[in-house]
Amino acid sequence: MNGSSANAGGPAPIILHLGIGSFHRAHQAWYLHRLLEQGATDWTLAAASIRSDMVPLLDCLERQNGTYTLETVTPEGVRAYEQIRSIRRVVPWDPELAALVELGARPATRIISFTVTEGGYYLDEHHHLDLANPDLAADLEGGRRTIYGAIGAILRRRLEIGGGPLTLLSCDNLRSNGERFRTGLLEFLERRGEADVARFVREQTTCPSSMVDRITPRPSPDVAVRVKEATGVDDACPVMAESFIQWVIEDDFRAGRPAWERVGAELVESVLPYEEAKIRILNASHSCIAWAGTLVGFDYIHEGTHDREIRQMAYDYITDDVIPCLTPSPLDLEAYRDVVLERFGNPYIQDTNQRVTADGFSKIPGFIVPTLTELIARKAPLASTAMLPALYYLFLTRWHRDELPYEYQDGVMDVAAAHAMLESADPLGAFCADRGLWGLLAGNAQLESAIRADVARAQEWLLMRA
Repeated sequence: MNGSSANAGGPAPIILHLGIGSFHRAHQAWYLHRLLEQGATDWTLAAASIRSDMVPLLDCLERQNGTYTLETVTPEGVRAYEQIRSIRRVVPWDPELAALVELGARPATRIISFTVTEGGYYLDEHHHLDLANPDLAADLEGGRRTIYGAIGAILRRRLEIGGGPLTLLSCDNLRSNGERFRTGLLEFLERRGEADVARFVREQTTCPSSMVDRITPRPSPDVAVRVKEATGVDDACPVMAESFIQWVIEDDFRAGRPAWERVGAELVESVLPYEEAKIRILNASHSCIAWAGTLVGFDYIHEGTHDREIRQMAYDYITDDVIPCLTPSPLDLEAYRDVVLERFGNPYIQDTNQRVTADGFSKIPGFIVPTLTELIARKAPLASTAMLPALYYLFLTRWHRDELPYEYQDGVMDVAAAHAMLESADPLGAFCADRGLWGLLAGNAQLESAIRADVARAQEWLLMRA
């Protein structure tokens, strides 16, 4: 049923997307919009959120009938504007997610996709649910605060009304996101004693992995001004992004899918080599540049990318360590590295260090630990990769002293525990022993030695920059 609507003359099949932020509107919604522009009319998109802080955006989209403007910009400064019309229904938020659950349960809803970011999976270093998280704990008692609580409620209702098979599609940066979501969801349902819903998941759903990529900063007020000047449209919720876009999807859909390959998405048997390259090369070096840039006083990613020393840190990390770890690969990794750094240098995106530094406590284990693990297993030097957590440690020490130029947001970090760690007799040793950051590498002597050496190097570098 891949690539088909499978509606047999019935109502148009629905994609219900949870997480209606800027990235979804610049990425997945754009792909379906392009299909609609080609005349495809067999799928519709419904936008929803499980978070109350997205209500203003939902209200704005409702007032605009789901339509908004996407501004894209190339590294050379060429801007383009599109009216995105793929969102045909905006689902109102309520504390019980009642409207979302009812729509998700309908037989016409064939795909539920979601963008929750790495921390939203609530997984520990063994890929089990983090039962200490209060939101997850509340959902295990019947709440609907997390993706598991929301999807669990939808599946329960779907089972009750005979809603039929379904695809649950992850659209974010977690490695093997579909597999990990499925594992987390089944553990969640089993802990709640919902064996019948867990059986429905095993028998009637698939959870394909996907790799997504498009730099999409938080929209600033000047986006709406440019949209008005360029198009004449007063848009209260436009979004802007870089011109580059990529979506690689495991082609494993239980109840049909749009023909995304017609508009540039790559439908593949395995996403793994694509996501490994993207997470380790793009995401990790993005964080490197943001941490280093913040430490020397930059506000934007492009400023750090154009700084010779900061760019060299990112370049050395990729070239010395990541490319050897990922070789052989179906991608030209050197060319991918160069494209990534070119994209980061785009001064027209105005992507902030504040946005990219967020959620470091999930980025260290997700983006950086896999390369360190491979280097240690190969008895290779760690210096180029260890520089990244060294920069993050120095970033955290400034956060601890309230010396950052912006508010640091981290949905996974235990704030009190992090402050206690940084107030300990040996804060760097405690940092290197934190299991939440390092998993099975916590306390590894080679890792700690490399990070200590790179913290000293970075401190000397910062003194020279002062």
